[in-house]
Amino acid sequence: MAFKNIVDLHTHTDNSFDGNHSTMYLCETAFMKGLRAVAFTDHLEMDAFYKDRFDRTAIQSFFEVSKARSAFKGRLLVCVGAELGQAVYNKEISEKLTSTMKYDIVIGAIHNLPEVQDFYYMDFNDESIDYNKLLDQYFEWELKLAQWGGFDTLAHLTYPLRYIVGNYKKPVDMSKYSEIIDEILLTLIKNEKALELNTAGLRQPIGVTSPDEGILRRYKELGGKLITIGSDAHFAEHLGAGIEQGYELLQRCGFDSIAIYQNRTPTLIPIE
Repeated sequence: MAFKNIVDLHTHTDNSFDGNHSTMYLCETAFMKGLRAVAFTDHLEMDAFYKDRFDRTAIQSFFEVSKARSAFKGRLLVCVGAELGQAVYNKEISEKLTSTMKYDIVIGAIHNLPEVQDFYYMDFNDESIDYNKLLDQYFEWELKLAQWGGFDTLAHLTYPLRYIVGNYKKPVDMSKYSEIIDEILLTLIKNEKALELNTAGLRQPIGVTSPDEGILRRYKELGGKLITIGSDAHFAEHLGAGIEQGYELLQRCGFDSIAIYQNRTPTLIPIE
C-alpha cells in the first residue's frame, strides 16, 4: 500500500550528539524520498542542559533548521523541533527554553532515571541490575512527564524495552504496567497531548514499534485521537523508515489521521 502523506516528526541532525548528517542534507534526502513534512528534533537533555552544553545545541539546531525551512519552502514542510529529555527533572529550565524558542513541535522523552545512565548504555546481563525495578521507576516518571504536559507529543513510551527485551532478550511482563500506562494515556488525553508512534524498533532487534499495537489500541479505546509518527532517524537513510508500516498499524487500530505540528498547534491530516 502506498500512502500520499508521508511525514516524519522525530529525526536528528548532526547537532544531536548521536546524529550524523547535516540539516540541509537531511532535507534533500527527505525531499528525494517524497516526504511531505519532516521535523528535526535534536536532543536536549534537560538534566544536563548547561553541564553538557545543550544550551549551545539548542541555538545551533534552531538556527540551522530555521534556515532549511526557508530554503525548502514550497517543496518540503520543515518543522523546527526539539526532543526534551528528562524535562521534569528540571522544569524551570525546560519551561524557560520552550517559552523563548519558537518551536513547531516539542517532544517529551525520558532516556534515563535521575543520576542513572541512559538505558541504551546499560548492561542488562549484569545481575546486579534489577530491570523490573527500573521499569517501575521509569513509568512513574513517564506519568509525571505526562502530568507536567509542557510538550506536544510523548515519545517512545516503552523506550527501555528496546534494550532490555530487544538487545538483551530479557522477559518483561507488561501486564504489570497496564494500570500506570492507562493513567499515562488518560493524562495525555486530558491534557490534549499526542502520543508518538516511534518506528525505530522496526529496524532494531526488538522488531516492534514503541508503543506497540496493544498500547495503541488501548489509547484508541480510552478516547485518544492525537498521534504523531516518527522514525527517530539518526542517519539520512533512515528518514521515513517504517512510516508506511506505522500507518498500516494505526489503521488497524482504528485511527484515520495523524497530527502534524506548526507553532505548537496540531493539524490532523488523513492517513491515505
